[in-house]
Amino acid sequence: MNKDSKIYIAGHNGLTGSAVLKKLKEKGYKNFILRSHKELDLTNQQAVEYFFEKEKPEYVFLCAAKVGGILANNTYRADFIYQNLQIQNNVIHSAYLNNVKKLLFLGTACIYPKNCPQPMKEEHLLTSILEYTNEPYAIAKIAGLKMCESYNLQYKTNFISVMPCSLYGLNDNFNLEKSHVLPALIRKFYLAKLLNEKRYDLVLKDVQMDDIDRAKEYLQKFGISENEVEIWGTGNARREFLHADDMADACIYVMQNINFSDLYSSQCSEIRNTHINIGSGKDIAIKDLVSLVNEIIGFAGSIFYNSAKPEGTFQKLGSCDKIHSLGWRYKIELEDGIKAMYNWYICQENMRS
Repeated sequence: MNKDSKIYIAGHNGLTGSAVLKKLKEKGYKNFILRSHKELDLTNQQAVEYFFEKEKPEYVFLCAAKVGGILANNTYRADFIYQNLQIQNNVIHSAYLNNVKKLLFLGTACIYPKNCPQPMKEEHLLTSILEYTNEPYAIAKIAGLKMCESYNLQYKTNFISVMPCSLYGLNDNFNLEKSHVLPALIRKFYLAKLLNEKRYDLVLKDVQMDDIDRAKEYLQKFGISENEVEIWGTGNARREFLHADDMADACIYVMQNINFSDLYSSQCSEIRNTHINIGSGKDIAIKDLVSLVNEIIGFAGSIFYNSAKPEGTFQKLGSCDKIHSLGWRYKIELEDGIKAMYNWYICQENMRS
């Protein structure tokens, strides 16, 4: 990938895509093809085919996806499997038809079985049943990595699949219904702190309402009040986190240095599990994560763990042995990343009219 190579980042406005774009610009790349969702609906096969035929990108970062936390995954099951399959099928197939030199597909650690041995290794894929709450999303991502693998084997393409752990960072989705655990925690504790301190002007600004009683009623639905924050589950579940800037660095490293032929032995009669886990190799209990977030934000009320609510797979710690052997390691520690993310969110709120 040269500095003037034609690069398409699908999902450049999202968490990972925006980080990849920023990192590439820092490295001197400048020839980008960018389309927002309004400009190009990736679930539309005809539109995607026309885009690839016209633009002829040389390299593709497939960061676009429909994503969300446990509530969104379990509620919008049909949307998660349909939209992700459509996006992947259209982009990957069009990349093949238009001779893209290399494609990077972003998946998820949710692809591994519910009761997977820890840490989860690439060869654990498809060895047991998936976690129910995110099964449709996981199946879509499994299909995507298998599609890349199959196209490489049949058509000699160079499509690489990377499976990140839970990502967080600047430009994350803080929607209380649809966000992942870390941005949800940050916004919950921030709003609870504002309520506790009776800084109602900032509460109304955040939720974009003009009546504090209505705002309090709305926030109560998400377990946010002036005296308490509700957390789903027992808090004992463990998760691995990686900053989006580290993920972007890993994506670019893989694109620059790793080919499909590096991911299997030529002596193998069956080529499987050529995807690559990307993560920190360290996890944290949700209770400890909650304490860390609250220590940074400073909410003075109590925390209620609602064990009647689902909390997903107990542990999802990925093995990073493969990516380490290929020469890449993470850099940003979790506490530093959360502080930067919180400060970014506050800045965004202050800029909001």
